[in-house]
This record gives sequence, C-alpha cells and structure tokens, in this order.
Amino acid sequence: MELSWGFSYEVLPREALAPAEKALLAHAEAAAGKAYAPYSDFPVGAAVRLQDGSIFTGNNQENLAFPSGLCAERVVLFQVGALGKAPQIEALAVYAPKAAEVAFPCGACRQVMLEYEQMNDRPWTLIFAGAAASVYRMKGVSLLLPLHFVWRRS
Repeated sequence: MELSWGFSYEVLPREALAPAEKALLAHAEAAAGKAYAPYSDFPVGAAVRLQDGSIFTGNNQENLAFPSGLCAERVVLFQVGALGKAPQIEALAVYAPKAAEVAFPCGACRQVMLEYEQMNDRPWTLIFAGAAASVYRMKGVSLLLPLHFVWRRS
C-alpha cells in the first residue's frame, strides 16, 4: 500500500492579511528587532495571539555555549505556557527580516508548537514572513510536522 501526504497553504501579499493578523505580524517584527543573535546574525521574532486578543512576543536568544540558545517560537510559547495560557493560543506569527522569503520553524519548535496546539480545541492560524512582500498563511501546526508522534496519557 502506498500512501501520500499533502497540505494547502496560502502565499499572499501582506496587505491581504486581516487586521488582527497584520497586528500580530507587526508584533513579531518588533520582537525580531530585539533578538539577541550575535553569532548567527539571523534575528527572528515570534508573536502569539490569545483568544482574548492579548499578544505575547519572543525572539531568538543565542549564547556562545551553543546550543544553549533558544528559538523565537519556543521563547514565546514557553512564556505563554508558564503563565498557564497555552490553551488560549489561536494564532502564531514568525518574522525573520534576513530570510529572503520566509523562515519556517526548526523541528524542535514544530514539535513544541504541535503539543501546545493540541491543548486547544481548534488549529492555530500560522503566519510566516521574511524580507519578501508576501507571507505564508496556513491553518494547523500538524501541516508543518507530518507523521508526528503523540503521547496519550492513560
């Protein structure tokens, strides 16, 4: 038996984003400006919006003792998780100003994102942007991590 897997996403101009999505991306852009990335010179900002409309941000934090740093996505998700608000996340935006088009999350971030999304009753809206005028938008973290593992508690 041969199976296949595919997914859909949108590539659209920034202007086509909904106002709430534009605002979320603007927060990710501001967060990227505060990143600590002296070794890679590749700043990344991330922002999540909760169901109540509040927005939290994070950025990549590097360290000379590699791999002690942390990606922007995990910085913001762990912050929201530490506040007990992870089940309220509805959208995530990531902005990498030095990416020619967009920068997608690393595998570790994808796994954390998936587990946090599974705390919700619906998939998140994901927005990825870089130096290009267009952005990528998709619905659901599982699209980024096919054939993922899920641990079910008994």
